[in-house]
Amino acid sequence: MLRKSLAWLAPLALTLVGVGSNLQSVSAQSTDDGYDLKEFSITYDVLANFGPVINPQLNVLNVELTGESIGNAPFGLTNFISRNYGRFETRGSQIFGTFDANPAVFGIEGEIRGDVYFSNDPNNPNQLFGRASDTALIDLEQNTIRGGGTIAIFDGAGVFKNATGIITFTQEDTLTPGSPEGPLSSRGEATLNFSIRVPRQVPEPTATTTLIAMGVTGAGLVLRRKGTFN
Repeated sequence: MLRKSLAWLAPLALTLVGVGSNLQSVSAQSTDDGYDLKEFSITYDVLANFGPVINPQLNVLNVELTGESIGNAPFGLTNFISRNYGRFETRGSQIFGTFDANPAVFGIEGEIRGDVYFSNDPNNPNQLFGRASDTALIDLEQNTIRGGGTIAIFDGAGVFKNATGIITFTQEDTLTPGSPEGPLSSRGEATLNFSIRVPRQVPEPTATTTLIAMGVTGAGLVLRRKGTFN
């Protein structure tokens, strides 16, 4: 039954993780608490692999998704890898799926997994690190699927150094069922919506600012001397 349930998940990856247009614009604003807020969306071509089952008693399996951006990606985040745990439960004509980076959610031991968003350009240092928590509901009678979740961002690199924030996605679509005996993998498009807070950087003094400061200081000394002799 698990294999048949997993086979139904293949169409899920075509739409789960997000819906929307391939937006490439970036909204950036400064907050009063010393952070810069960056908001943007990226659409990815996603390959999802489900399995193998790592705990048959609790019906827990490995889940890994890899994505490559469709078109340009803000900040060069052209790729991602998402590693999680998953479990499926049959509820009448529906299959409920839970996915999480933390194995404790499923009552098992193991490493906490996560997501990394990065550039395929080796010269681009920008990265984001996060952990996913998602759910999905598959209705086999209505051929519908509804899902959504979040990826909590806890760090980054490059322009995202010390970043925190969240990536969200919601989904509602019609299933296109594949064969119950089909492979436990699928490919599709997914749109992720990023809301990232980055500590505001204080610009380091440059040669120009240093010269200006010296000039202002020198001018002040001259004025003080003139005032003394007058």
